[in-house]
Amino acid sequence: MTEPEVSLHGSVPPYKARLVERRGTGRAGAHHGELIQGVFQDGKKRLHRGLLTLPLNHLSSVATFRIVDSDGISVIPPEKTKAAKAALLTLGHIEERSRGGVLTVESTIPVGHGYGSSTADVVATIRAVADAFEMGLRPSVISRLAVEAELASDAIAFEDQAVLFAQREGMVIEHFGDALPPIWVVGFKANDGQLVDTLALPPARYSGEEIQTFAMLRGLAARAIRYQDPQLLGQAATLSAKISQRHLAKAQFSTALGIANEFGACGVQVAHSGSLIGILLDATASGIADAARAIAVAVAAAGFKDVVVQPIHSARRHS
Repeated sequence: MTEPEVSLHGSVPPYKARLVERRGTGRAGAHHGELIQGVFQDGKKRLHRGLLTLPLNHLSSVATFRIVDSDGISVIPPEKTKAAKAALLTLGHIEERSRGGVLTVESTIPVGHGYGSSTADVVATIRAVADAFEMGLRPSVISRLAVEAELASDAIAFEDQAVLFAQREGMVIEHFGDALPPIWVVGFKANDGQLVDTLALPPARYSGEEIQTFAMLRGLAARAIRYQDPQLLGQAATLSAKISQRHLAKAQFSTALGIANEFGACGVQVAHSGSLIGILLDATASGIADAARAIAVAVAAAGFKDVVVQPIHSARRHS
């Protein structure tokens, strides 16, 4: 029985290539859209499109890469062409261009809603290829390769590190110096759960007033992370979500915002290129589990799809 394959720069039929008994694995988590997204200045006052990702690690992509001694990549399943390209780019980066391999990608991440499924596939693949050659790559290197593989990426290679990330350049605009504050998210899909073709979406054209607002949101996010303040983070996310609503409107966004306000949540966040909405809660608050369940019931009653309650970052324990 032959393996289904997609070959780039040559083919690697399993019955012809002499396998080298080395393999590597890599994993990457999903995300629940963004906390803030817009246009931001770097240290030289140049503008970059950037975002602060909300990680969602209970969903993931896992890649396995088996080295062969012929060039080219065969990938299972065959539609994972971005992952195959990422494998080739990684081989080039680590100066193993003469090698190829069999790449297998398995994912629990839904496609087309803003969970970062393709980026997770790509990041997991880059890690798997490096691991097969007993190498580790820095998150900054992984991110640059990911952007090269799929044109735009996000910051999931940095895992729990909070960074303002230029998604079309693969660079960090600002490292906030800590993880996110302790929060839970009640997540759900707007627009009747319909898929969004993120590749077909043109980049948002922000106004000068919006760009000024993004600078303020960046400051709010930095302060929220520095002082581990979920309420402040929720304020920044809500303002960013309202700007996103002007560019990629989500049905019943005002309903979701009303539910968040009714239950005293920290705020709302969205996937700026997907259908996801999340209501943010302070993980340190008394009765957090009961509050999250009540919000989930209200969200489902309002007609939103696929409601999930997920801790994002737990409160720190002090000895």
